[in-house]
Amino acid sequence: MRDLDGLTSWNADWRGLRVAVLGLGVTGFAAADTLAELGAEVLVIADGADEERRRLLEVIGAGFAGTSADAMAAFAPELVIASPGYHPDHVLLVWAAEHGIPVWGDIELAWRVRDKVLRADGTPAEWILITGTNGKTTTTQLTATMLVAGGLRAAPCGNIGVPVLDAIREPDGFDVLVVELSSYQLHWFTGIVAPLAATCLNLADDHYDWHGSAEAYRDAKAKVYENVRVACVYNLEDDATRVMVEQADVQEGARAVGFGRGIPGPSDVGIVEGILVDRAFLDDRHHAALELATLNDLESSGLSAPHTVANVLAASALARAADVPPAAIREAVRAFRVDAHRTQLVADVDGIRWVDDSKATNAHAADAALKAYASVVWIAGGQLKGVDPAPLVAAHAARLKGVILVGLDRDGLREAFARHAPGVLLIEVDEEETGSVMPAAVRAAASVAQPGDVVLLAPSAASFDQFTGYVDRGERFAAAVRELLEP
Repeated sequence: MRDLDGLTSWNADWRGLRVAVLGLGVTGFAAADTLAELGAEVLVIADGADEERRRLLEVIGAGFAGTSADAMAAFAPELVIASPGYHPDHVLLVWAAEHGIPVWGDIELAWRVRDKVLRADGTPAEWILITGTNGKTTTTQLTATMLVAGGLRAAPCGNIGVPVLDAIREPDGFDVLVVELSSYQLHWFTGIVAPLAATCLNLADDHYDWHGSAEAYRDAKAKVYENVRVACVYNLEDDATRVMVEQADVQEGARAVGFGRGIPGPSDVGIVEGILVDRAFLDDRHHAALELATLNDLESSGLSAPHTVANVLAASALARAADVPPAAIREAVRAFRVDAHRTQLVADVDGIRWVDDSKATNAHAADAALKAYASVVWIAGGQLKGVDPAPLVAAHAARLKGVILVGLDRDGLREAFARHAPGVLLIEVDEEETGSVMPAAVRAAASVAQPGDVVLLAPSAASFDQFTGYVDRGERFAAAVRELLEP
């Protein structure tokens, strides 16, 4: 068995290393492509693989097999790379554990070979890590935008859609990679990654079906702070993130920097009289503050929802950790636009607003969306991922004008409304054909909504029971709204 400890550079001897890559999605293919370029012997094991990617495996010299422990055993891998979707109890990962085969995620591999393209000073790009139950993508995009405004070559990558392994092989290279990490990716962290800065934006119930427990999910998220060198950015309004930082094994000199929507203390970023300020990254932080942006700046960029303001503050702290000037942060905020399906206004007609927050795939995200409005007709439901929706329903019963239930996994929501909001009108959409679900839900919502109400698609659930993803769900909602409202 090859000693893997020395494989910490693109220029190390990877030749002939037998590596099994589990999965042939975007991440799996990037891992296979990278390893083949390094000279490793690669076998990709996957079911239902994209035909084009399978053909490309032949081009790069990698093998392919369907999911089978026999195929794994015959290949006799020295290393396994697990794509993020593979549960730890998957038969192939159990096989690897039983045979003492090391398992890495794609992030571990990327960190080890990040020196393929170097900066002008001869060092690899810095990494900034971002995780959290919600807000990861917006914060990742904001941070990268701020870094670019500050004159740095930066790229958002990771769980946001661009594999880190593709980013580290970009020929022109980057100064900083802003890496969005899911709890799945963090699960496989072994402690080798040493980022410039990192944040866990928040922690709430999610993905217990994958991790098995709240504790395991929390522990995976907490790994984001390990080995941080400059700044551990945490949420002043979420004690769980503070505890993560307190318990993290960081490098000497790393600081804890809090972000919150109140007046900041020394070493924090926050808000004073409508101004976002930094009291962390300046010499006289006990007596002074640096202006970063205003709430009016955020309003014009669609960043004014309370949870999004928190994301801006977190991104600002991360950017300041990389020495981005305050003026560049303000410039970035003013130019930024939030992605679709994140509290996106679809229509405002006859005093009724129709809002698409299809990205609210868990209770924490739906909670943030519901808090933004006083009177809501809520379209909810889908795959609940093992999370009890009762606390969410109880918290928002008073603001609900009506609820439209979609999705195949609706028993938990139905029971939660019966217990905690029996007076709220509940309409169930029984259509199961993808093309008919949203038109029926929108028609039902229109029958309930009155001027002053918001019809909010914030399902608090994953979408794969009836749609191809949250984007498809949101697009079908918007299309159904437009069709309904057309004169």
